[in-house]
Amino acid sequence: MACAYIGIGSNKGKRIKNAKEALARIREEMRVEKVSSFYLTEPIKVKGEWFVNCVLEVTTNQEPRELLRTLLKIEGKMGRIRIKEKKISRIIDLDLLLYEEKIIKEKELTLPHPLLHKRRFVLAPLTEINPDVYHPLLKKPVKEILAALTDDHTVEKILRYEDACS
Repeated sequence: MACAYIGIGSNKGKRIKNAKEALARIREEMRVEKVSSFYLTEPIKVKGEWFVNCVLEVTTNQEPRELLRTLLKIEGKMGRIRIKEKKISRIIDLDLLLYEEKIIKEKELTLPHPLLHKRRFVLAPLTEINPDVYHPLLKKPVKEILAALTDDHTVEKILRYEDACS
């Protein structure tokens, strides 16, 4: 079993409901070990409402490429149509952030996620569930990357995962 981290985001429709549905669908495919709180985050170069984001720690038997295909399939089932335009609202966005300490750079898959170290909306929830997870390219734990981050976009914890499920 491999440990991976997945980012969930939604800025269209019922955002918390969308994130919870994605989480439920992910649970059907693999074991979810930890779920961060839900965060309200200012969009970066995206039109529309603010995002609701969270991060999951999962264990899976799927290899990275297969796991990415699973996440894309879940997005599709939830109504996400991926197009070249990146600056649009989305009902759901699932990102494979880390997979063990693998480093992969291919057309369809880059690990660790290429923007992980620059995005507070990913680093804050990731640090919440595992502050010592290691970024294999930067050779630092995410808590150190977050502490040094200069991104000033608003990221506000709005709901603990436990409260979202009650």
